[in-house]
Amino acid sequence: MKIKRALISVSDKTGVVEFARALSIQGVEIISTGGTMKVLREAGIPVIYVSELTGFPEIMDGRVKTLNPYIHGGILAVRDNEEHRKAMEEHNIRGIDMVVVNLYPFRQTVAKPGVTLAEAVENIDIGGPAMIRAAAKNFAFVTVVVNPARYNTVLEQLDKEGEISHAMRMNLAREAFNHTAEYDAYISSYLAEQTGEGRFKESLHLVYEKVEDLRYGENPHQQAAFYREKYVTNPGIATARQLHGKELSFNNLVDLESAYAIVNDFTEPAAAIIKHTNPCGTGIGAAISQAYSKAYEADPVSAYGGIIALNRPVDNETAEKMSGLFVEAVIAPSFSEEALAVLTKKKNVRLLAAEFALDQAALDMKKISGGLLVQDADAKDTKPDDMKIVTNRTPSADEWEQLLLAWKVVKHVKSNAIVVAGNHMTLGVGAGQMNRVGAAKIALEQAGDKAVGAVLASDAYFPFRDTIDTAAKAGVTAIIQPGGSIRDEESIVAANEHGIAMVFTGMRHFKH
Repeated sequence: MKIKRALISVSDKTGVVEFARALSIQGVEIISTGGTMKVLREAGIPVIYVSELTGFPEIMDGRVKTLNPYIHGGILAVRDNEEHRKAMEEHNIRGIDMVVVNLYPFRQTVAKPGVTLAEAVENIDIGGPAMIRAAAKNFAFVTVVVNPARYNTVLEQLDKEGEISHAMRMNLAREAFNHTAEYDAYISSYLAEQTGEGRFKESLHLVYEKVEDLRYGENPHQQAAFYREKYVTNPGIATARQLHGKELSFNNLVDLESAYAIVNDFTEPAAAIIKHTNPCGTGIGAAISQAYSKAYEADPVSAYGGIIALNRPVDNETAEKMSGLFVEAVIAPSFSEEALAVLTKKKNVRLLAAEFALDQAALDMKKISGGLLVQDADAKDTKPDDMKIVTNRTPSADEWEQLLLAWKVVKHVKSNAIVVAGNHMTLGVGAGQMNRVGAAKIALEQAGDKAVGAVLASDAYFPFRDTIDTAAKAGVTAIIQPGGSIRDEESIVAANEHGIAMVFTGMRHFKH
C-alpha cells in the first residue's frame, strides 16, 4: 500500500525525526500529537496537529486527544468496502495509511523507587493502544510501526518499492499486537501487586522474547528454541555471554543451569562438573584451580563430555588443567586472557561468562500437560546454627565442613538423592533412584575405599534404618539429613550403634 498520510505519536522518540523527515520528503502528510508534534516542528518538518484534524482540543491533561472518529475512522476504514467509502465521504474522513506509535513508559515508571500509584496510573496509555490495535487489525490497508528499530526497514522498502508490501504490513501488525499484549501484561501484574494478590496471582502473564532457534531439542527429532524473560537482567544462564565455541544446544542449556545453580550456592571457590543435570563431581578449595581438581578427581570417567561451572574467574592454571578434558561448555564469572588463549584452542568448546548471585525472589516453573506448576525457587536453607545434632557423638570440625558441602550438593541432585563427601569434594553421588537405600549403595560403591571416614547427605529423611546400616558398613562416620520420619528414632538408634554422628537440618530438598 502507498503511504499518503501517517499519524506519528511516540513516547520513545529515538530516530523519529529522521523517519518523519524521510516520509515528508516522499510527500507523506504527517499528523501528530502534542509532544511529538513539537519535536517534529522544531526539526522543520511539516506537521498537522491532531486537534486541527479533529476540530477538538486535547483535554483532560492529554487523556483525550486521538479518541475521535476522524482518527479511528481514517485508520479502520476498509478501503475496498463501498459502505466504508461512503461513510468516509459523508463524514469527511480521510484515510490514515500509517500509524507510528509507541506507548507511555509504564514499565519504566513502575520500576522507579518510590513511584506512587497515581504516577503509575497516569502512565497507562489509552489512545496509543487503541490506535495500534486499530491499525494492526486493518493491516490489509494500514502500516503500523511500534518499534523504532523498524524505521529503516520500512523506509528501505518505501524507497525500493514505493509502497509497503502485504507481508511486511502483516508482520508489523503481529509485532504491534505483541507490543500491546506485553504492555497490558505489565499493567495487570503491577495492579495485582497493588491489590495484594501476592506472589501467585490469579492470572499469570509471562513475557519472553526469542533469543534463537536451537538445532533441535533433547533429541534430533524435536524442534526447539531458546527464550529469555524480556527486560529482565537478573543473573543467570539467560543473561550469560558466550565468548567462544559453537552454538549452544537445548541439553547444553539445561545442564548449564544445573551446574550454575550448584556453584552459586557456595561462597568459597567451587567447581562442579555436570552430566545429564546431575553433578558427577563437585569440589571446593582455597583457589579455583584446586576446586576444579577436586571436582574432576571425584569422577574422572563421568567428567568426559560434561559441563563445568566455576564461581570464580578462570585463570591460566585452571584452564591448563581443563584443557586435557573434552567438555561441552564452561561457565564462570570471567576468563583471564591467558585462560582464553588456552581454552579457545578447542574450536567447539562453549565458553560463557555470567554473573553469579542468588535470586532469593525467583520463581521455579515446571510445565505439565495443560498446565504450569509455579513455586518459590529452592533458595532457602537451614543455617548450621539451627541444625540439630541428634546422636551421642558430635561431628568433628572436619566432618562439619564435609557435611555442609554434601548438604549443599545433594540439594541439586535428582531425588532420591544421596551424596558421599570427604576432603572437600564429592566422592559418590546416587541420583534419581526409586528407593533411598538404592541411591546410597550407588553413591557408596562409587566412593569405594574413600567412603571410610567420609560423610553422607540425604535430600530427605530415612524411612528405615537400612541406609544408615549400609553407610556404616562402608565406613561413613557422619550423616546429614532433614529428619521428620515417624521412624527417626530407629535411625538415631542405628547411628548411635555404629558410632556415627548425625545431624538433622529440618529442611527437605527434593528435586523432581
